[in-house]
Amino acid sequence: MHIVPEETRHKSRRPAWAARSPARSRLYRIGVGIAGGIVLAAGVVMIPYPGPGWLVVFAGLAILATEFAWAHGVLTYARGKYDAWNAWIKRQHTVVQAATFVLTTLVVLATLWLLNVYALVGGWLGIEWSWLRSPLFG
Repeated sequence: MHIVPEETRHKSRRPAWAARSPARSRLYRIGVGIAGGIVLAAGVVMIPYPGPGWLVVFAGLAILATEFAWAHGVLTYARGKYDAWNAWIKRQHTVVQAATFVLTTLVVLATLWLLNVYALVGGWLGIEWSWLRSPLFG
């Protein structure tokens, strides 16, 4: 059996009201799991789009890390990989940076098309072109 030293163990930051009884503690842990899971899922969906996708992912993991040791480990790992990716992309030639930007843009545009966003907005503007409709929702 692997013993983890006390100073490296994950420490819960439960409020006093939640720590008073096992039932309250369990309820609080479930609530943190649900809230953190929702924030994390929203962040994952937002990653390819302009905006705070990774920030929301890290926020979701940080929420989960207040109660779950595995989430703390994932958060530490993900931060390291994110920082390494940023450092790598900054070292690359402008052509590689531009290609990465173009590829990301194409992924965003394709995702918006698959989610039927173009047909929705086209409908608002009175444009009913068939190629705007997603094959998934068409």
